[in-house]
Amino acid sequence: MSVTTRAPARVRSSTTTGWVVALAALLVVSCAAGVAIGAADLSVGTVVDSVAGRLGIGSGTDLLTTHIVVDLRLPRVLAAALVGAGLALCGAVLQSLTGNALADPYLLGMSGGASLGAVLALTAGAGTVGVLGIGATSAAAFIAALGSLLLVFVISTSRSGALVPGRLVLAGIAVGQFAAAVTSALVLLGDRDAAHRVLQWTLGSVAGVRWPGLLTIAAVVAATAAVMLTHARVLDSFAFGERAASSLGTDVERSRWVLYGVASLCTAALVAQAGVIGFVGLVVPHAARLLVGPLHARLLPVVALVGAVLLVWADIVARTVMPGRELPISIVTAVVGVPVFVMILRRRGARA
Repeated sequence: MSVTTRAPARVRSSTTTGWVVALAALLVVSCAAGVAIGAADLSVGTVVDSVAGRLGIGSGTDLLTTHIVVDLRLPRVLAAALVGAGLALCGAVLQSLTGNALADPYLLGMSGGASLGAVLALTAGAGTVGVLGIGATSAAAFIAALGSLLLVFVISTSRSGALVPGRLVLAGIAVGQFAAAVTSALVLLGDRDAAHRVLQWTLGSVAGVRWPGLLTIAAVVAATAAVMLTHARVLDSFAFGERAASSLGTDVERSRWVLYGVASLCTAALVAQAGVIGFVGLVVPHAARLLVGPLHARLLPVVALVGAVLLVWADIVARTVMPGRELPISIVTAVVGVPVFVMILRRRGARA
């Protein structure tokens, strides 16, 4: 039975609209706070003046403030929002497709593959900017993630060309573990400097995202959200099992290939840009189902907004909690995500 059937099934559309409006407003406030808060605290008015000045609307602010706001903080904050939304959407869809409450965007071994690619680039001393704002490390991580995904699909596809869900999950675990083992060996054999850079990358950060990279992330997340929303009814039908979905007119194999493929490509792109950020894709879908129920036309917009808000504030905490130092964002999401996940599990257990 799919995890989506465990949440309350009846939620008024007006309730969903209310949550979407409230979360969208919270996201705007969170992004404004994210740009204003930092080593050099700025007022919201200063942030607005800086952006307006760069757009040629107002007099603007001094060059240093404008650089901090427009070139450094704004793309970073927007990247955190988009990465959070994308990971949450991928997690929700994979949980529905597999019927596995513990499924997350890294289910198919892409985090291990991406880490291996990044390690190969970092230990080789690569780091120059490539095309579309994607650096050599990000490009290597993306290519390796796609390679691991292709291997998982090859292993888990039957002779008839059908994806076998159980085999898919096991293949993802196996490929991910193998990639992690090779990554560990490369780190141990490399110098300490490379090991430190690898550790920083694997724990996730949006600090290095600039406008070209942000545009790439935005395009990927927008395309992913569009495909998932158009398949909302298809995802609903998977809650009743494959046979029931087929009897309802769903092309099960085609839908599975499309949704697995889109979620995987999105995850690979996000990991390449921001590293591995845990718990967002696992916890956020469960929390969103408690708010608006399991129907995906209502669930997916809320999932995206909750994921965006969560990662914006996680990034704020990561760069402000320790003056002079920046925590990896995955540490923050784990500290928040573990207690929330336990609370959700206990709440569902009480209902059962």
